[in-house]
Amino acid sequence: MPLWIPITIAAALFQNIRTTMQQKIRGVLSVDGANYVRYLYGAPLALGGLAVLVIGTGRSVPALSASFFVLVAIAGVAQIVATSLMIHSFSLRNYAVGTVYSKTETVFVALFATFVAHEPLNLGAWFGIVVCLFGVAILTLRGSLANLGTVLAHLTHKGAIYGLLSGAIFALAAGNIREASKLLPDGDFIIRGITVLACMNTIQVVLMAAYLSRRDRPQLSKVWINWRSSIWVGIFSVLGSAGWALAMTLENAALVRAVGQIELVFTFIASHVVLKERPTSGEWFGSLLVVGGVVLILIVR
Repeated sequence: MPLWIPITIAAALFQNIRTTMQQKIRGVLSVDGANYVRYLYGAPLALGGLAVLVIGTGRSVPALSASFFVLVAIAGVAQIVATSLMIHSFSLRNYAVGTVYSKTETVFVALFATFVAHEPLNLGAWFGIVVCLFGVAILTLRGSLANLGTVLAHLTHKGAIYGLLSGAIFALAAGNIREASKLLPDGDFIIRGITVLACMNTIQVVLMAAYLSRRDRPQLSKVWINWRSSIWVGIFSVLGSAGWALAMTLENAALVRAVGQIELVFTFIASHVVLKERPTSGEWFGSLLVVGGVVLILIVR
């Protein structure tokens, strides 16, 4: 099995845990404050990981060019903006609609890979991506095919448009992470992936701190006061982000993000194992579609 596959699955699992923990701290932090936490506590961990690699293993940081920093900055800003758009889509419509449309990211990443990065996918991989997306939509809507029709009927609603925009901008972030890693001239995939992550997280911390100091200054102190719960968001965030960065260093970003849709299956499993909820037939069908789409992608890639 190629190494990028288990790394991607681990990244999806860590992201799922981070999202759950991030929701828990929403009671004491604003949306922007909860978003800032993942970078504030994640960046030092990423920089620390890079330092351990350099000092402890004798690796060296790859030469960093101006083009590399431009791509990393674009990726970092895109992540922040896409997250904001996704949250806005939740408030304008509802969580399900926003999530379904934001998950179109996989299609946009595939388009980016094909037309910008010149890493085209074959027809089978495209079919697998569409199958995954359909499965994600059914899972997000709690297995209701009737609700899927309702979501599609509201394609022109502002909430849906914000969700689509968030998916497109998340794809821009993923594509630029992949391109930035390709610009690093030397080093194995670990040092290159962690270098990308450390630089991007540092830029995000600076930008979000500047934004919060101007728009919502009290949040800057609240993230420190609530460090005991917030730091875990940072830990799982950096683990997940490291996984995405490492996987995208090894493989086409479109394939990585498509396989990463398995995250919704983790949510499905957790809700029924931990919360003891009974799965509907639609939820089982959605899970099988996601897993089947992932398997198809891996077979025909």
